[in-house]
Amino acid sequence: MNRLRFRSATLAAVLSASTLAACAQQADFNEVGRQMAIMLQNSHFDRSSQPFKNLGDDFLETYLRDLDYGRVYFTQADVTRFEKAYGERLSDMLLQQDSMRAAKDIYSTFVKRVETRVAEAKRMLKDEEFDFTKKEEVMRSRKEAPWPKDEAEATAIWRKQIKEALLSERLRREMVAKLAEDQGKENPLKEEREPRERLELRYERFLHSVKDVEDDDIAEYFLSAVAQTFDPHTDYMSFKQMERFKDGMRNQLVGIGALLQAEEDGATKIMGIILNGPADRAGQLKLNDRIVGVDSLNTGNPEDMVDIMFMKIDKVVDLIRGAENTEVRLKVEPAGAPSGETALLVIERGKVELKDAQTSAEIIEHQGSDGEPQKLGIITLPSFYADFDAGETRCSVDVELMLKRLKEEQIDGLVFDLRNNGGGALEEVRRMTGFFTRRLPVVQVKNTLGQIQVKESDNRRPIYDGPLLILTDKSSASATEILAGALQDDNRAVVIGEASSFGKGTVQQPMDIGRQMPFFADRNRAGTLKVTIQKFYRPSGSSTQNKGVVPDIILPSLTDALEVGEGYLDHALDHDIIRPAPGFEPLSKANLFIPRLKELSNERVGKSKDFSYVIEDVTKARARLRENKVSLNIEERREELAEADVTQSDRNKERRERFTKMVKSDAEKMKFFKLSLDDLEDGKGLREVDPSEESEDYMRRAKDKTAELDDTPEWPSKLDPYKREALNVLSDLVDITRNARMAGLLKKSETH
Repeated sequence: MNRLRFRSATLAAVLSASTLAACAQQADFNEVGRQMAIMLQNSHFDRSSQPFKNLGDDFLETYLRDLDYGRVYFTQADVTRFEKAYGERLSDMLLQQDSMRAAKDIYSTFVKRVETRVAEAKRMLKDEEFDFTKKEEVMRSRKEAPWPKDEAEATAIWRKQIKEALLSERLRREMVAKLAEDQGKENPLKEEREPRERLELRYERFLHSVKDVEDDDIAEYFLSAVAQTFDPHTDYMSFKQMERFKDGMRNQLVGIGALLQAEEDGATKIMGIILNGPADRAGQLKLNDRIVGVDSLNTGNPEDMVDIMFMKIDKVVDLIRGAENTEVRLKVEPAGAPSGETALLVIERGKVELKDAQTSAEIIEHQGSDGEPQKLGIITLPSFYADFDAGETRCSVDVELMLKRLKEEQIDGLVFDLRNNGGGALEEVRRMTGFFTRRLPVVQVKNTLGQIQVKESDNRRPIYDGPLLILTDKSSASATEILAGALQDDNRAVVIGEASSFGKGTVQQPMDIGRQMPFFADRNRAGTLKVTIQKFYRPSGSSTQNKGVVPDIILPSLTDALEVGEGYLDHALDHDIIRPAPGFEPLSKANLFIPRLKELSNERVGKSKDFSYVIEDVTKARARLRENKVSLNIEERREELAEADVTQSDRNKERRERFTKMVKSDAEKMKFFKLSLDDLEDGKGLREVDPSEESEDYMRRAKDKTAELDDTPEWPSKLDPYKREALNVLSDLVDITRNARMAGLLKKSETH
């Protein structure tokens, strides 16, 4: 992952007073690198596959890749110099407390190259008249391209990059203007900067982000590259990063509760305000306000107001952070005010709950294919969150509450929606699996010595033993794959979704590097090594590593054409198989009726217009990726865009007509109920809702007038094709199970 790619939007959160004090000092990163190298050799799961002393060239390759992913800044001459000066020596330099010399030299060269390229970009954008009638092409991805052999070739490549960026910006403006005209709306870009000026500011912000670094930033980039050479999930995390990681895991932050976005002209824009958060309660900060300065301690002293223009978002967030019940002073340019007008706002920091990341539940009532009424439950879990420090927040507790409430409603079947769930706390998975099964092996964990430990679920009896579907996609990873894999191996659930889950079958442990440093060394800001120490395996013995969990029922997806998943990451560990867990005796697979469910699902998918559109898009995307080129001829690009516009317009027209009928049909045949953690806490219980009017957003967001021109209709009843098909399959399973039981073919003790 490229550490230099700043995020477009970040949530202002918390940094405690003790953290701020620690940040005033700095560790010896040569010593940090040495200790991290020792820890990697002693602790990494795959440490014996290749001697550490042989990894120097790999460390360099990963560092260069992270800095210059598109291979447009460094030249082959630079790379050759780095290889001769450091290359295979990097492993020794780490152990000899001399690695920062190489890290800084390489990074300073990177800064110089970026300065050169940005200066060239500004010159080209100011002076050159690009000819968009020529038959020229640029590579879509340069990941596998050779380094430019010299500055002349680098400049030629860079010129095409600038030309493509300018062409894309020009075409974007044409497209938006046409959409606005077709819809009888005002062009939202009429006041926007001209394309050349806009691009110049974009490159200027990138240059600032590259130059605005300190020694600990460079150490973070380099040590992360070293760690990720062992595998993509082993990582070095700075002190600040570790605090953010903990905040994310506990689903709660302390801050002002605002969504920030870096603007091209250097300011930081307010794109969202969390409902009932500190900023919302204070009422002073408005959507589209632009922050230009931050006084973290609210001293009122003008000298303490930090100018944040062109500052990276993460650093802006760190300035806004602070302890609960303390104040921060913001210098803002109010939205709609005359240019240059500013105001000073004081906001008291407080706790901010990330409610959109919490567990939620639904019930949909309808009639099955046999005419019998059905209550179908849905539990959505965005991540396996847990508060590692206080232990007050646990997703397994939240899911248990939801599940028991749905059971009280006597649901006939359940969809557990784990799409986009990237994993989290392993203990939460072990506990949660037991909600659906008797006591059984959940996961097998193998350590660096090859020792295997079997972790079982807690419950002797499940909380819910009815028909169960697990819905996954390519983003379902790690802990999600343990749960899905365990329930699939036990034949307890039908897994449905994209071709496979992500394929992360490893366990990481955070290790405080400061604790390993010499007694008299400065340990502050030493950071954390998040190191892969174990590999996990399903009860059947198969690892999810690289392979992921393959659904019983596979649905078409655009990710079929994209390089998404563990197998596409550099240095990913291999898939392998061990023996099944001792005593593992799965339920009868026949009781899931998978062949019949697949037959019925395939019939629906084959008739689905939405899935046919997906299959068309997959074919086109695969062709584009194979070609790996983008035309720089404006007429060719206009033709491509016109063709795509016609396709989208035709689809939208067809969908509007079809969706109108579907919404009406859903309203006649279905009842929708929602359940949130707030509902449970307030004792409200299930709420009947109209999906077309129900808002699930816990944040007021700034309007994007360009996005409002997209007239693609929303999914009927807020059910996208994957969720709708999962409900259809669940309904089939409920019907088939019920009929089999009535016919005496399925005893109650055998049901799921």
